[in-house]
Amino acid sequence: MNDSSIINPRHMSTRDLAMFGVQDVAFIKAVSVNDEVGYAIHAADGTQMALVTDRDVAFAAVRQHGLEPVSVH
Repeated sequence: MNDSSIINPRHMSTRDLAMFGVQDVAFIKAVSVNDEVGYAIHAADGTQMALVTDRDVAFAAVRQHGLEPVSVH
């Protein structure tokens, strides 16, 4: 493998980054809803797919749908 075949996310366009892993990854982000912590599940393109109250439930739901969960800080 040469250096030109390595993907560096810091040099990807916004569109490329949105499409990167769209079929395999779901992002989980802690959010505040009515002063309570929740966990939003997003597709790689940024579309919110679900909102749950427990982080472990979010990860389990993503895996049950054949996706790899990735935590976003």
